[in-house]
Amino acid sequence: MIQHWNRYTRDDHEVWEILFTRQLASLQDKACHEYLDCMNRSALKAGEVPDFSVLSPHLRAATSWEVEVVKGIIPVTDFMELLASRRFCSSTWLRQRHQLDYLEEPDMFHDIFGHIPLFYHEEYADFACRFGQLGLRWKHDATALALLERLYWFTIEFGLIREAGGVRIYGAGLLSSFGETNYVMSNAQVKRHEFSVRAVLSMPFRNDAIQTDYFVLESWPQLWECLAETEAFLQDVAAGKIARESLRLHEQKGSVEMAAPEAEIAG
Repeated sequence: MIQHWNRYTRDDHEVWEILFTRQLASLQDKACHEYLDCMNRSALKAGEVPDFSVLSPHLRAATSWEVEVVKGIIPVTDFMELLASRRFCSSTWLRQRHQLDYLEEPDMFHDIFGHIPLFYHEEYADFACRFGQLGLRWKHDATALALLERLYWFTIEFGLIREAGGVRIYGAGLLSSFGETNYVMSNAQVKRHEFSVRAVLSMPFRNDAIQTDYFVLESWPQLWECLAETEAFLQDVAAGKIARESLRLHEQKGSVEMAAPEAEIAG
């Protein structure tokens, strides 16, 4: 599939500009500094919908990643294959003006504004590739894939990190959501847990409700280094050393390719 960039209307470009300008302003004191730095180095700009034929070569030159157009939600194993080959999937549809603060599934603004800037960060880009490779090694184990989805969900989608100025956002599901960006930084109901592989892999998520639990990294190396511990955990589950019943798999709802709706969050 390809993006038909000349089919975007003037209204599409205006919606992108509204979303981009509003969210980037909101993130100045909420996003991690790596994201903001990478956004400045990226090919993204407020004035028009991104042209993937420009964005992909620019990203490829930086970290060998590309944007892969997909029709919609794809199977987890296909998603892992794309990550392992340094391709990040994106839809090409953009929300309409009346949908600025509510979506039932992720659009191009989430996929591109939320995810792509950090793929300009070499270590983060390598981590995402290695995550995909780990997923492929366990693609025939449904329990392992469900646990890997939890790691993806609580890091790449909804991760927080502690910086000198306090806790900041690096997860794309937060970075692309005006309502949830403000919610996670200020709502008293939010639970911030210290990041550990065991805690993350033991925490079910739902993609049909606003998140209440988030995990905070103490440093980026903690993320880069978590994959070896994750694989050891999966091996223990497969060997019966960790009871599958203890993992609360029945409480998990949805897949990593679906972002949580924002219906209950006020901007």
